Amino acid sequence: MANIYKNSKLDLTTNTVTTLYTVPSNSRAIVKSLLVSSDSGSDTTITVDLFDGDPASANKFTLFNIKAVVANTSEQLLTEPLIMLENEVLQVTAADAGRLFATASILEINREDV
Repeated sequence: MANIYKNSKLDLTTNTVTTLYTVPSNSRAIVKSLLVSSDSGSDTTITVDLFDGDPASANKFTLFNIKAVVANTSEQLLTEPLIMLENEVLQVTAADAGRLFATASILEINREDV
C-alpha cells in the first residue's frame, strides 16, 4: 500500500458543476481539508456534492447546499476528515463565475502493492 499526499485545486470560472476530485478505482481517500476562497468584492455561495460513483448515474449526497462565502475571505468547509471510497466523486458548483477557488487536501491510500 502506498500513501499519496496530494491536493486538488480549481478556479471556479463558471457557475456549472465541476469535478474537484475522483478517487481512483484502486484507492480510498481521506479529504483532510476543503478550503474555499473568494477573490471578489461580492458575497457568493458554493454547493458541494459527493457521489458514490459516476455522477451521471450514482447516488448524490449534498455536503454543503448553497453555503455562503463572504467577499474576499477564505472558509474551511470541513471540520472533520471526509472518507471517500473507490470511484467516489466530489463536485463543486459556484453560484457566480469567477469569484471562488476550491482546494482539497487529500491523503490517497492506494491498495495495490508498489
